[in-house]
Amino acid sequence: MNSRRLFIIALACLLGAFPFVSGAQSAEAIQSEIDEHNKQITLLNKEIAQYETQLNETTKQKSTLQNKISQLDLQRKKITASINVTKNKIRSTELQIQQLSKGIAQKQTSIEGNRAALGETLRKLRETEGGSLVNAILASENMSNAWEDVNQMGSLQDAVHDDIGRLATEKQSLSQTKATAEDKRAELLKQQKTLSVQQGSLDATRKAQNDLLAQTKSQESTYQQILAQKRAQEQSFEQALQNLQSKLQFTVSPDQIPAAGRGILRYPLDNVRITQYFGNTPFAMSGAYNGKGHNGVDFAASIGTPVKVALSGTILGSGNTDSVRGCYSFGKWVMVKHSNGLNTMYAHLTQINVTAGEAVATGQVLGFSGETGYATGPHLHFGVYVSAATQIMRLGDATKQSTACSGATMPIVPISGYLNPMSYF
Repeated sequence: MNSRRLFIIALACLLGAFPFVSGAQSAEAIQSEIDEHNKQITLLNKEIAQYETQLNETTKQKSTLQNKISQLDLQRKKITASINVTKNKIRSTELQIQQLSKGIAQKQTSIEGNRAALGETLRKLRETEGGSLVNAILASENMSNAWEDVNQMGSLQDAVHDDIGRLATEKQSLSQTKATAEDKRAELLKQQKTLSVQQGSLDATRKAQNDLLAQTKSQESTYQQILAQKRAQEQSFEQALQNLQSKLQFTVSPDQIPAAGRGILRYPLDNVRITQYFGNTPFAMSGAYNGKGHNGVDFAASIGTPVKVALSGTILGSGNTDSVRGCYSFGKWVMVKHSNGLNTMYAHLTQINVTAGEAVATGQVLGFSGETGYATGPHLHFGVYVSAATQIMRLGDATKQSTACSGATMPIVPISGYLNPMSYF
């Protein structure tokens, strides 16, 4: 057998020295673990749906101490299950990335091996057969064998080049998939952090509810008395605020605010269900707000639901009217000032995650919904104000009269400064 055939055999051996590492058992174990996580995700999602159904049922029931505790318990269980879903998704994605990393490493090893084999073979050929093709043919035992050797070498080299190209393409595809999976994992980690904070919000709300139980000594009658006091104090607050608003004079110039249009603001909640619109709603006409109309939009939101910034801007202020004894109005509130002449207001929160002067981005979580202040149930009150017409101050400093809310700090806006949020979503 001549040297050319020996080198063809050597090339084949070199190519065969770099097969794909199967890793079958490891791959099967990883896939089995991924499947188990997916099963857990399915079960947890069913559990979450059950909690949501129960929450909807308890929300419709009469407001009692036990009912409030039941709602909080269900919401806590729902969020805990959501956190576990996210953890399972994160682990599943990590396992997928592990699979992709192994595949990419195997592809890279094969590519490098094939390149080395081809390079080494060609180098050897050049060393031992430096002569021309004519000399190689003349040196062969017969003409037929010479041409066969040449054809086999050319075909084998073409096959190696094709294989390298194929492996490089597959490696690029796997790398892109891996990058996508890593982006997904980063997003899931962000979601897990949000859910953890959300559960912390529920823990704080549960503590407040336990404090209320202690305050009422777990007596339903005492709890109902507190609710009645809230309603009475809220009417007093609304009357004082509306008297003030009627006295304040402000003319809105069209160049101070953006023209109404879709998409200027994003909804402050991921799941949108409006329970009361802006203006003379049926609830307002029934006697609420002294019949003067609703100055924002109310969104249904269970306690602990993330509330998000409707448009990038700066936190103009925040406060908690509940800190003033007997004042039942906005509860925990946040106001954001935007560069287009609008301010947005978020009220009845259970937790605030931002501070005055802080820059915030569209979609950023600024707090969590609740039912602080005067609220007939958990919801988010969302308002849109003209920036130039808005002041944040103690209500008593503005009205110059004594009310239960005189010491509470809140946004003060003339009637002309309120805008319909639905004009900007």
